[in-house]
Amino acid sequence: MADGLFRGQKMTNCTKVPGFVLQGFSVIPEVQSFSAAIFLFIYIFSVLGNISIITAVNLDSHLHTPMYFFLKHLSFIDMCSTTTTLPRALFAALAGSDFISLPECAVQLFGFIFCGATECFLITSMAYDRCLAIYQPLTYGTTMTPEFCCVLVVVAWVSGLLFSTFHTVNTFTLSFRDSTVEHFFCDIPPLLRLSCTDPHKHEAAGFIVSGCVIMSCFALTVLSYMRILATVARIKSTQGRQKAFSTCSSHLITVVLFYGTGSSAYMRPANGYSPLQGRLAAIFYSILTPTLNPIIFSMRNRDMKAALRKLYVHRT
Repeated sequence: MADGLFRGQKMTNCTKVPGFVLQGFSVIPEVQSFSAAIFLFIYIFSVLGNISIITAVNLDSHLHTPMYFFLKHLSFIDMCSTTTTLPRALFAALAGSDFISLPECAVQLFGFIFCGATECFLITSMAYDRCLAIYQPLTYGTTMTPEFCCVLVVVAWVSGLLFSTFHTVNTFTLSFRDSTVEHFFCDIPPLLRLSCTDPHKHEAAGFIVSGCVIMSCFALTVLSYMRILATVARIKSTQGRQKAFSTCSSHLITVVLFYGTGSSAYMRPANGYSPLQGRLAAIFYSILTPTLNPIIFSMRNRDMKAALRKLYVHRT
């Protein structure tokens, strides 16, 4: 009875908001300014790191292989992901302009989900590539042709586009009763909390679609690594096993970071959402993971380290 009255009250207080006020990294001004300075440094480092990966892959002919072709697109998506959220949040924190219009919020949400979904599909393609390289090395060259790699990338981008379109429409067909978003960018969980209509159907639809897509990609990635592990286990020499597994160790770390931080950010209902936990999870998922990917692939890969050394040392 009380719940029904509460919902009715929410319905009567339902007004169309022109936009939202983003609370930023923290509600404490001193923490807000300190966080902005740190994340500005992280953003610059992330952009430079991902640009370095893209440039090295394009210029070094030794890196013109399927694995680095996917890595180049992954770096571009990582750079776009941080650019979708951080510059707007940094500007709001430093200039005090924390208002974002409804269309701008929708575009930001669309761009962020698009980058995350596309990265999910790219990571799955990279797992399949590593599986073929280790499990079927003799036919790898005829299977992973440049044309087939382009098809996988196009599928990843189109799938990300469809996925983000669904979630953006699913979120912004709701009406909102408040304009204060307890976050530093427009994300689904804090926006659902502002709905003046019952968001459970929208939330359930989002969970179903996300569950089917993400769990399918995760299952394919796990199956690929099961095949990799089974193949590596049959290699008799220790050096051979280490060489085979070293080719996918960087990707495996990226998989763990991506799914680990992503699940902590989105695998909880909107009514159980905590603003502090949401901010912390988003920092790991949307900022630290895209920033760490260039470090992971450059420090644990001899070919990439050689290409980056050639890029910077020989040009100085």
